[in-house]
Amino acid sequence: MSKLTANQNINAIVTAIKAEEASLRARYPILKWQNGIAMVILLLSLSSFIGVATLYYVAVIPAWLCIILVAFVTSIAHELEHDLLHKQYFSKRPFIHNFMMLIVWLMRPNTVNPWYRRQIHLHHHKVSGTSQDLEERLVGNGIKSPFLRAVVVADGLLGLLINSKRFSEEIRDFKFFQVFNAGVPLATTYFAILHCVIVYYVLQFVHPFELPAWGVELLAVAEFLMVVLIVPNIIRSTSLNLITSSMHYYGGVNNVLEQTHVITSRWFLPFQLFCFDFGRTHTIHHFAPNQPFYIRQLISQKIRPVMAQHGVRFDDLQSLKHANQYLENESSS
Repeated sequence: MSKLTANQNINAIVTAIKAEEASLRARYPILKWQNGIAMVILLLSLSSFIGVATLYYVAVIPAWLCIILVAFVTSIAHELEHDLLHKQYFSKRPFIHNFMMLIVWLMRPNTVNPWYRRQIHLHHHKVSGTSQDLEERLVGNGIKSPFLRAVVVADGLLGLLINSKRFSEEIRDFKFFQVFNAGVPLATTYFAILHCVIVYYVLQFVHPFELPAWGVELLAVAEFLMVVLIVPNIIRSTSLNLITSSMHYYGGVNNVLEQTHVITSRWFLPFQLFCFDFGRTHTIHHFAPNQPFYIRQLISQKIRPVMAQHGVRFDDLQSLKHANQYLENESSS
């Protein structure tokens, strides 16, 4: 680790990120069309989503392939939303900006609405690593119990219900119904369908029974949605939640250097696939929040060594044993 002060190390990393981005933009002038690039990515993602769902509906592709493809496509939609939260696209054209926000929410309906998430995400950047970071705590950060963490990572609504009392005591201005209502109507409908299907098959296993005609039709719709929307987003969100809750520190954090570590471990590669390489690139976002996700991807290979040189830890998976606490005597891998 460098002997520089924390601020000097942070400035060195930020300078390297900005220099690499400037170099990339100079080599590829098309990158100046930031709004247009984002819209093309959104429309391609949405078209791919609809196309894959259609192929499954007409029985051209099997359910497992549909699930994998949609999970990957929706991970791109998540990256777009992340950028939209920082108003990187069409910030001066609110109709188009909000249209994009709506589309990425429709593609990922197991999340709170992006307008509310913007509030908690920007707050996350201010209080990352502390008990006040609602966004990360909602997805499992700071939980020591492996079982409870697994529940929260896999089911955001159940995690909210389980942790509501604790959040009320520890997080200033936390209101359960404010978070819950931010999921209405998409997230609430999503989880209602998911849990109804689970309950139905559990009951069928315990004591088989026949559904009326209208019930059969409803089940067919629910099963279709499970394949083209619900299960893919379980895979996507579980992958993202696992990685983000593992790489963000909780407690002992004093500056940006200590907010996250970079995850490159091969054990996380299957999960990286469904959250667009989040573990290897997200730390860059903490140093340069207002940067498109595709820029972050393109410069990450050159920036990771710089971050390592200036004190950012890599694969500090031991922190999971301490509920993500940043410990001074832990060395980077």
